[in-house]
Amino acid sequence: MSSIAEPIPMAAHRAGRLSGQAQVPGDKSISHRSLILGALAVGETRILGLLEGEDVLATASAMRAFGAEVTRHGDGEWSVHGVGVGGFAEPEDVIDCGNSGTGARLLMGAMATTSITATFTGDSSLRGRPMGRITDPLVLFGARAVGRTGGRLPMTLVGAADPVPVRYTLPVASAQVKSAVLLAGLNAMGQTVVIEKEATRDHTERMLRGFGAEVTVEQTETGRTITLTGYPELSPRNIAVPRDPSSAAFPVCAALISEGSEILVPAVGMNPTRTGLYVTLAEMGANLEFENESDEGGEPVADLRARFSPGLKGVEVPPERAASMIDEYPILAVVAAFAEGRTVMRGVGELRVKESDRIDAMAKGLEANGVDVEEERDTLTVHGRGAGGLPGGARAETRLDHRIAMSFLVAGMAAKKPVSVDDARPIVTSFPSFELLMTGLGASLVNLRE
Repeated sequence: MSSIAEPIPMAAHRAGRLSGQAQVPGDKSISHRSLILGALAVGETRILGLLEGEDVLATASAMRAFGAEVTRHGDGEWSVHGVGVGGFAEPEDVIDCGNSGTGARLLMGAMATTSITATFTGDSSLRGRPMGRITDPLVLFGARAVGRTGGRLPMTLVGAADPVPVRYTLPVASAQVKSAVLLAGLNAMGQTVVIEKEATRDHTERMLRGFGAEVTVEQTETGRTITLTGYPELSPRNIAVPRDPSSAAFPVCAALISEGSEILVPAVGMNPTRTGLYVTLAEMGANLEFENESDEGGEPVADLRARFSPGLKGVEVPPERAASMIDEYPILAVVAAFAEGRTVMRGVGELRVKESDRIDAMAKGLEANGVDVEEERDTLTVHGRGAGGLPGGARAETRLDHRIAMSFLVAGMAAKKPVSVDDARPIVTSFPSFELLMTGLGASLVNLRE
């Protein structure tokens, strides 16, 4: 979270056409993993395009606390001198992960099989999120965890002195849990196996291979099975971080619902485990084009062009797609409000344990702005008002959630009346350039505190 103590209320006004290039920041998931794997390698890893949001900066600080040398050389250009697998030092102080669930969970996995002790905490939002889903498999390696009631932060993790490999079937589709187990498996002799019934984002598997780990993936009767051989010597590498498809979703969706708009987002990551939103938007009739497709460090990328799409139609989003777009449902709900007919998002119960209860937050905010919404435990249904039909005029609570804040500001860019949020501070955790980028495209954003 931002160090500014007071909330920053902000409003978005209908400003008409958006145009230009949207230079969105580097991928958050890959940025976290670049720092952690760089710290676990032997030698210097160079990173270009690192996301410098508060979430990732917290992970950089944590890597320093564990003994790695992490240096910023310029805008998005960083280096990490790693300490090797099993080489983490015991931190002298509490590890503060801020608002980052990804950072906290991956860091726990990375240290769980080293014989050190660390205490993790975060902001009020992160301290309310469940960590038992991470510590349960880490305990199987031989680690011990002590936290607040319900497995919540602050939490102290005692790393395993003699770690053993595990075979673990994910109880929920979670790339964070999968990644934590794989990172823990690096310092356990033998083979660690993770089985996921539904495929989740696979950045960790791809990057582990890139750093020299032996990782195999196969589809079996029990699900997608990832096998990691422990005790590798990870080699440093040069990483060019693709632009974040989750961040790109905001200017892209703003263009789709704002009359006359056309924008280009260059070099966006197009990993197939992350593109569920764009598949869904295409089904709704969105005018999207993918240009200059290429490969960047093992990750597919493309330039993404988005144009105003007045004929959007409501769709049913199947539950099996949730893992590939779990962070994009809030902005999809906004697009659905500008579509004709009903959009039903099923199998999204995981949204209730993100930075906020995103199902409830989106439902309440949309209802306040004149949209009919049905909220169930793991389903969100939005009854669209058609192009330009969102009434707006109300304030939405962000609940310390960056994606809720950005989603409602995008809504205001095309609504009949301005839409405001009670606090825009959380945006800096993942997209610090959001306000500047969107106003550069032609959006009208007003800081109501000034």
